[in-house]
Amino acid sequence: MKKIKIQNITIAAVAIILVVAVIAYSYSADQTKQKGSQFGKELEQIQQDVAELQTRFYSEKTKHDEGDISKEELSEYYKKHVNRFEKIISRYDKLSIPESFVSAVALFKISSETQLASDIEYIRWISTGDESAKVRSDTQIQESYDYENLGLAVFQRAKAGVTAFDEAEKFSPPSDILGQKVIQISENMKDRCYREFKSESDPEWLDCINDAKEWKIKHLP
Repeated sequence: MKKIKIQNITIAAVAIILVVAVIAYSYSADQTKQKGSQFGKELEQIQQDVAELQTRFYSEKTKHDEGDISKEELSEYYKKHVNRFEKIISRYDKLSIPESFVSAVALFKISSETQLASDIEYIRWISTGDESAKVRSDTQIQESYDYENLGLAVFQRAKAGVTAFDEAEKFSPPSDILGQKVIQISENMKDRCYREFKSESDPEWLDCINDAKEWKIKHLP
């Protein structure tokens, strides 16, 4: 239930921000108005769909625990869940994203991908009883939450640049806090490199580490 609460609170925050962003775009130049409004609505819908998918994901586990569905039915639902989640994530790539919001959307997508990875480990734990899978799932859900929070911060900064009123600026996080989050997430990315590739002699490990370093440089305020 804790995972559901975290995800839903985050998604609710995204929805509120996106509504304000859509309104802000209505004050922009005519040529960007329609594009900006459509982008905001589509991104908001993706985030809402992710939230609904996660709520259902855990509610099905509760049904199984209460004896309302069999383990086979739960397993079948989990397969469909992964497919549905992958389709939702693919919608990020179809967005027509205003340049100012590219980084924010990238972070939202990474958050969703990490959430899916967490769900897959959670499913493995339910299916096999492997406690290490549960640990990985818990770690990844926290990483997903970190990505989402940073995405919100970046989105706020971008929004402040397109709004026609000064109030938006007060929502922008102090640059030192944002920097701390960027560093934290970069370290999480490096930790995942060690978990996935094990050996520093693996060329893919080096690529993974370099990607984490480049990501930190790109997103530090």
